[in-house]
Amino acid sequence: MPSYRVMMTVGAMRPGVSPAVVLPAAAAAAAEFTIVEASDVAVVAGAARLTVRFMADDPELALQIGEHVTSVTASLARVDTWAVTERVQGRWIRV
Repeated sequence: MPSYRVMMTVGAMRPGVSPAVVLPAAAAAAAEFTIVEASDVAVVAGAARLTVRFMADDPELALQIGEHVTSVTASLARVDTWAVTERVQGRWIRV
């Protein structure tokens, strides 16, 4: 089964939301539909970037999962950008 990831640049938290809950919630959103391989948060160019890596049967399903993860994340924090990529021969290609 192919490996995909959704990457989101995240800004300010919604009122009353702790930053510590955002990444686990994003990973749990993906886990509702598929196997989550990994999740990570990093600071890139001064902005928080959340990454959730997961498995999906095809790019269409991966996009649906990515949209769901982004929607759940957006309920907790401002999502400035997001993208779904697929692992193809050692490279990440945008879906």
